[in-house]
Amino acid sequence: MTDSQILVEGPKGKLTQDYQPYVNFAIEGSTAVVTRKDDSKPAKSFHGLYRNLLNNMVVGVSQGFTKALIINGVGYRAELKGKVLALNLGYSTQIEYAVPEGVTIEVEGQNKVIVKGIDKARVGVVASEIRSIRPPEPYKGKGVKYENEHIRRKVGKSGIK
Repeated sequence: MTDSQILVEGPKGKLTQDYQPYVNFAIEGSTAVVTRKDDSKPAKSFHGLYRNLLNNMVVGVSQGFTKALIINGVGYRAELKGKVLALNLGYSTQIEYAVPEGVTIEVEGQNKVIVKGIDKARVGVVASEIRSIRPPEPYKGKGVKYENEHIRRKVGKSGIK
């Protein structure tokens, strides 16, 4: 730890996080303790924020984070070509998404994409970027959705018959 940065190392890698001087970090036995310097409003806010960020860093370097995406639609598929994710999502051209550093992508079958990494925020951003290429639509449910996401379906133009 430096005076404004915390470092967490584990079997999967290491993460660093800058922090504001409103909180103190201490290691007591096998637990990390975050304490605030005073009871001001920003100190209380940063206390909860840095406690959760530290928890996510510890979980990330020990277990890692995963997010699964499901591709739904006729002819929609995903394929991994080295460090590039090739997506056929009903557009006239194939979309190629370059996998950023610190994140790995796996493809199960042709319609399940799994994003893995040690940084929870980066895994979420990459999954969100892939989903934003073709978000699910409410009429047939076609598109890219998270594995645990529920799409609210709408009745079509003809209404209820």
